Amino acid sequence: MSQPVPPPGNPFADGAYTGAPVPPPAPPRNNVALGVLAALVAALVAGAIYGVVAGEIEREIGWAAIGVGFVTGLAAGKIGGANPALPFASAVFSLGGVYVGQLVGIAIIGGKELKIPFTEMFFQNFDLLVQAWNQTKDPMTLLFFVLAGVGAFAGARKANR
Repeated sequence: MSQPVPPPGNPFADGAYTGAPVPPPAPPRNNVALGVLAALVAALVAGAIYGVVAGEIEREIGWAAIGVGFVTGLAAGKIGGANPALPFASAVFSLGGVYVGQLVGIAIIGGKELKIPFTEMFFQNFDLLVQAWNQTKDPMTLLFFVLAGVGAFAGARKANR
């Protein structure tokens, strides 16, 4: 008995095809400028979320600082590729993100105590926030910066595995 003849137009009818279709290769990711921009945006967004959480629970959380760094590095690596400058840029931006987050947290806590809106506290009394941050910083505050930097390197490396 002979094998049935496949319908015309089927390129896999000869039986050589045995698996799922191969997806097209991923486009090359080697745009450092976009990677840096992605790191900046991710650091600001993650830092703001970090600050809201810290302000609402009235304390900082180490894993959240790592998260700010990790998200920043991951965004840079996914968008910008494996350029060796991106983990460093991510680390710098993650430090800024944690700093902004700490200021947001202080503004939320201060706004609750003074019974004024967050926006007024953050935008109209920014100099007071910076003074409050300087007066309340301690070794743990600086540890959060270190954790964010380590998280940024880890995120950038993870993005390119």
